[in-house]
Amino acid sequence: MGDVLAGIHATWEFDTDAVLIRFERGIRAPKLFQSLRERRIPYAALSSVTLTPGKRNTVVLRAVPRVGADPLVEAAAGQLKEGYDPYRLVIPAEREVLAEYYADELRTVLDPASDEPAERFLVAAPEAPMSFKAYDGRAGFDGDRVSFRWSWTGASSAKWKAGDQTFRVGELAGIVWRSPEALDGYLRLIPRTAAPVDHRAGGSLDDTLGPVAGEGETGGPAAGEPSASRAADQDPAAVLFGLGYGPVHESLPFAAAVLESVRRTQPGSGGPAPALVSAGRRDPADIAERIHHLGELHRAGLVTDAEFSAKKAELLSEL
Repeated sequence: MGDVLAGIHATWEFDTDAVLIRFERGIRAPKLFQSLRERRIPYAALSSVTLTPGKRNTVVLRAVPRVGADPLVEAAAGQLKEGYDPYRLVIPAEREVLAEYYADELRTVLDPASDEPAERFLVAAPEAPMSFKAYDGRAGFDGDRVSFRWSWTGASSAKWKAGDQTFRVGELAGIVWRSPEALDGYLRLIPRTAAPVDHRAGGSLDDTLGPVAGEGETGGPAAGEPSASRAADQDPAAVLFGLGYGPVHESLPFAAAVLESVRRTQPGSGGPAPALVSAGRRDPADIAERIHHLGELHRAGLVTDAEFSAKKAELLSEL
């Protein structure tokens, strides 16, 4: 498309195969957006597009990601509040016609398999290294290893006894992220039961955690957790959140980065990303309708003469 749509706290730039979302870094922008900065979302990673009325004379354009396409969404597992949703673009109501135009344009470039779960992550996770301070320790990730360093003011005696922990990504089956905004928020690492390793002298991940009830391959409360649901404050493979510790904008990108690295190390994860399938030539009636719509935008002053001419030529070239 090559166009730009500016909204509140974010700007969407439409490329030939992806939408580049640039998040505002101002003081009023959600901290998660400030942390993410920008994200490239391939059209192949989207399942649908909606445009709905918003609050206070706004409309909301939302690109709905496919299940399994974005490690950030998978790690969040439905726990993000509406205002933290990086796939929402809030737009002043007077630009609703323009937003509707871009919503229609997005729908035309969705992958034919958009209603099916993605076979692998199609959206890049935040880049390592990264770290955050939890209530009972500090978590770090360098792209290959996750480390937990316990705090003497918050860590339980069980964690002090186990000692500081380091986990190679290849030893893990997944993660569980429970939002810091919940009373029992935490980040827990899930081991691969068949891969005991030595992170402490004479110890293994299975020795530390005990057997796992089921391997969880994605984040969120639905993933498998250690048997007997050992409390996070007693589990050396988990860090606790608390008021002011492990906030969403620090801990969620961290969880997404770990999850993406874990998934990449699992068997069968190295295949190429699904290719975008060309939509081919469009129906002439559809082209005529879009040119008419474009003309309405032009007459309303929302599209310049140059933009109108260029877009009209682009649409006519698809006949």
